[in-house]
Amino acid sequence: MEAAPEWRGTTVQVCGLWPFGAGSGTPVVGVPVGRTLNGNATLCCDPISWFQRAQLILNPSEFVLGRPGLGKSTIVRRQALGLAGYGVQPLVFGDLKPDYVDLIHALDGQVIALGRGRGFLNVLDPGESKAAAGRLTGDARRALVADAHGRRLNAVASLITVLRGVPPTDREESILHVALHVLDQRHDGVPVLGDLLKVIQEAPDVVRSTALDRGDIERYHAITEELEASLIGLLGNGRLGDMFSRPTTEPMRHDRPVCFDVSSIDDSDAYLQAAALLACWSYGFGAVSVAQALADAGLEPQRHYFVILDELWRVLRVGRGLVDRVDALTRLNRQRGVGMAMITHTMSDLLALPSEEDRMKAKGFVERSGMVICGGLPAAEMPQLTEVVGMTEAEQRMIVDWSTPPSWDLAGRARAQPPGLGKFMVKVGGRPGIPLVVRLTKAELAINDTNRRWTT
Repeated sequence: MEAAPEWRGTTVQVCGLWPFGAGSGTPVVGVPVGRTLNGNATLCCDPISWFQRAQLILNPSEFVLGRPGLGKSTIVRRQALGLAGYGVQPLVFGDLKPDYVDLIHALDGQVIALGRGRGFLNVLDPGESKAAAGRLTGDARRALVADAHGRRLNAVASLITVLRGVPPTDREESILHVALHVLDQRHDGVPVLGDLLKVIQEAPDVVRSTALDRGDIERYHAITEELEASLIGLLGNGRLGDMFSRPTTEPMRHDRPVCFDVSSIDDSDAYLQAAALLACWSYGFGAVSVAQALADAGLEPQRHYFVILDELWRVLRVGRGLVDRVDALTRLNRQRGVGMAMITHTMSDLLALPSEEDRMKAKGFVERSGMVICGGLPAAEMPQLTEVVGMTEAEQRMIVDWSTPPSWDLAGRARAQPPGLGKFMVKVGGRPGIPLVVRLTKAELAINDTNRRWTT
C-alpha cells in the first residue's frame, strides 16, 4: 500500500483537513534552520529563542562540533542571519577563514580587518567605555570603569601567556594591575603598551611597594625584569609583532553587527592567531558591557547579541592558562544578555590539552552549553562525546555515517557531496536528538560560498 501524499502548511492553511492534519512535533520558535530527517518538518532552532522565548534550554549558548567541510559555519550563519531579523546583532570575534565577512557586509555591519601590517588592536583601548562612563553616574559608572580596567588587565595577561606559554605570576599580575591605575592617572588620551612599559620602568612608589622590593631598587629591577622582557616582546620585537601595541585602527561600535576579520594571519602563525582571537574576544565583550550598562541606565535600548566564537581549538592549544581565560569569558553569558555559539571540530580538540585540569575545564564548555549541535564525527569520538552528551546507539550511528567520505565520481567529472553535508543532530540534555538537514536558499548562496578562491 503506497504511503499517502503529504503536504505541509500552517494551522490556518490546513485547518479544513481535520482530522487528517498532524503536528510536526518539533520546536517552531526561533530561526528556521532546516528540515528534520525523520519527518521533513521545519525545525526552528537558535540558542537565544530557545532560551528566551521557548524556554527549552537553561543557557543561551550552543556548542557546535563536526568534521571540517560539513557545514558547521553554515548552520551558525543561518542562525546569525535569522537572529538579525529578530533584532539580535551577530558579533564574530575573530573570523579566521573568513566565513562571516560576507554575511556581516550583507547586514550592513562593521568588518574590522586585523593582521600584520593590515590593522591594529590596542589592548589598552577602553573602546566606548570611557565615553559611556561619562554618561553614567554613581555605582553604574564605577562598575563600568572597574570592568574596563579588569578587561584590559586580562587582555595584557593573556598576551603574555601566549608569548611565554605560561601565565604571568600572581606578583606580575598585581604589578600590572597597579601600573594600569598609575597609567590612567598620568596619561591623557588612550595609552598603548609602550606607555605601560614606561610606567613599570620608571618604578613609581606604588608599583614598587606592590612588587615588594623592600626599598631596594635593584631588587625591583630583578623582580620586574621578566615582565619588562615580555612587554618589550609585545611591542613588535616578539613573535606577536606590533599588532597589539599601536592605536586601534578602527574602533568597534556596539550598535551594529561586527566581524573581526583575522583571515590574513597565516595558519602557521598559531600564536598570533590565538592572541588575536583572545584580544578580539576581550575587546568585543567590553563593547557588550558598555551596551548593557547604558541600557541598564535607561540611556539606550536593550540590545541582545549573538556572539560567535569559531575555531575554539586554536586558542586552547597555544598555552597553559588560556582555558581559564576562555572559561571566564564564556561562563557569564546569561548574565551579560548574550547568546553564544562555540565551534570546534571534535571533542579531541578539547581533550588534547596537556593538563588534566585544563581538559576538565574545556569539557565544561560543552556541559554548560544549552544545546549541542553535532555534525559528522568519526566513531572514535563517540565515547568522549557521550560522556558529556547522552546519545542512543542509533543517534551515534547516524552521526558516524555522516562522516563517511563521498563516493568516487570521476567519470562524470562531478564532485560528489559528502553524505553528511549540512546534516546535524541537535541535542538538549537527555532529550532525544533532532536530526536535520540545512538547505540554503538562493539569497544565502552568495554569502555562503567559502570556496570562492577555487572557482574559475
